[in-house]
This record gives sequence, C-alpha cells and structure tokens, in this order.
Amino acid sequence: MDTHSNTRITVIPTGAALAADVVGVDLAQPMPHDTYTQIRKAWNDHLVLRFRGQKLDDPAFLKFAGLFGELDKAPIHAGKDVADHHPAITVMSNIKVNGKSIGNLGHYEAVWHTDMSYNDLCPIGSALYAIEVPPAGGNTGFNNMYQAFDTLPAELRRAIIGKTCRHDSSRNSAGELRKGFKEVTDPREAPGANHPLIRTHPETRRNALFLGRRQSAYINGLPLDESEDLLNRLWAHATQKQFEWYQVWQVGDLVLWDNRCVMHRRDAFDANTRRLMHRTQIRGDRPFFDAVTLAA
Repeated sequence: MDTHSNTRITVIPTGAALAADVVGVDLAQPMPHDTYTQIRKAWNDHLVLRFRGQKLDDPAFLKFAGLFGELDKAPIHAGKDVADHHPAITVMSNIKVNGKSIGNLGHYEAVWHTDMSYNDLCPIGSALYAIEVPPAGGNTGFNNMYQAFDTLPAELRRAIIGKTCRHDSSRNSAGELRKGFKEVTDPREAPGANHPLIRTHPETRRNALFLGRRQSAYINGLPLDESEDLLNRLWAHATQKQFEWYQVWQVGDLVLWDNRCVMHRRDAFDANTRRLMHRTQIRGDRPFFDAVTLAA
C-alpha cells in the first residue's frame, strides 16, 4: 500500500441495523494506507461494507481482500463439478457450460449461516463481487449478531454463558450433503467444530451471538430435547427483522462482511436467469469468549 496519499472516503450508513456504503474509492487502484485505515474502522463500526460501481479483475479483487488478512482456500463444494478458477476464489453461480456447473450453490435459497463455522478456525470475513446479476431475486441478507446478543432476554443470556455448540460440517448452506459425508440424523453425532455460543470480537471487544447454522447443531452437554429447545429460541430471536439488512445486487458491487459478528443468507432466483459472483474469504481465527467483557 502507498503510505503517503491522503485520500478521504465517505461512509454512508444504510440506516438499518448494520451496513454502510463506502464512496470515493476505486478498489482497482493501489490503496493509500490512510484509506485502508478508514475502511477498516468503518468495517468495525458497520460490520458490512458495500462498494458500488467497481471494475475488478481477479488479481485486483484478491489484492483488496488480502489487505484484511491472508486469504483462505475455497471451501469444499457439495458434489458439483466446479472449475478450479483460483485457489482463493469461490465461483458462486447457477450458470452451466456443456451441462456442467461453473459455480456453487446454483439458484437455490441459502439459509442463515456463518461461513465455515464448522471449522476450528473460521474466516474472519468474506468479500463477494458481482459480475452478473439476475433481474430479480438472489438478494443477500445480513444480520447483526451484536444486537442479537445485546437484546437477548436475561434468561436466555444466562442459559448460554459458558456453553459451546457443535457446528455440523456435513451440509452446506443450501442444505446439500457435502461430498464424502454421511447423512446425520442425531445432531450429537454430527461432525464439526465446537464453538462458544457467545463470541468475543478480538478487535472491538464486543460480544456476538454465534450460532453458525441451525441444521444438526447441538449444544454440548445438554439432553437433545433441551438443546433443540434452546437453539430454537436463540434462532427465533436472532433472525428477527429488526437485526437485518438486505443487499440488492448490481453489477460492480463488492460487499465485505465480518464473519465474526454477522450471519447472512440468500434469496432464491429464477433458474433461467444468470448470476455470477466471485467470493473470497479472509483466513480465520479461533472463536473465543472472554467473560471479562460481560462485566465491562
């Protein structure tokens, strides 16, 4: 990064529970250090940032995302024949060439989830860049898990302090069984990582409700019926509309979100239309809960 320029950007909050537009930066150009500092602060403040009207090739896309940390390899796909576009880029698309999918997830709905929370180390953030968008549908919803935690009823907050949850790794966010995994009927037997239900952000020191995804989740140490009941109550609270903001995609949009305090989902869209997005992830850290933050 050029450390000598003095570029100012404009950050315009959406007015919803999270997200802001960043105006005045061309992500295809070298980024001054002070611009990066402003963007990093805006990311911590607003959790999701949108950059409209960008024109990025893959190297420029990866260079921008790489400012926030080392990039992760693309995750395992759910049995689709996906071209090896770049090790750090996941192609999200319903487009088929010669009958074969060029990307992941197709035209289906993706339920609320946190990216790759089924791993011990979870991506700290993700960037998604729009190359082709359908005329309708395919919108991406984000929700503020800081606010979800802050507004928990006292009894629910007490019930989850110190507890961990198993994050099932056998299925993707569209509910498809991943290649090489077996069907799971008892969540207690699901493969995946165990993480605290309350996650402390290492930079902001704020606490977020950390749920990952609902299917086959299990709260360790509880009878299955108690785990299911508590998870159902947590999910019903966390997915209230007051915590949401939806991105309606335009070509050239780049959206950067903080995977440590945000969940996201996607609307389905017409399979006869085309959607092509490139996504990359910033290599993760291990989720943790610092009890000191509750007393602060």
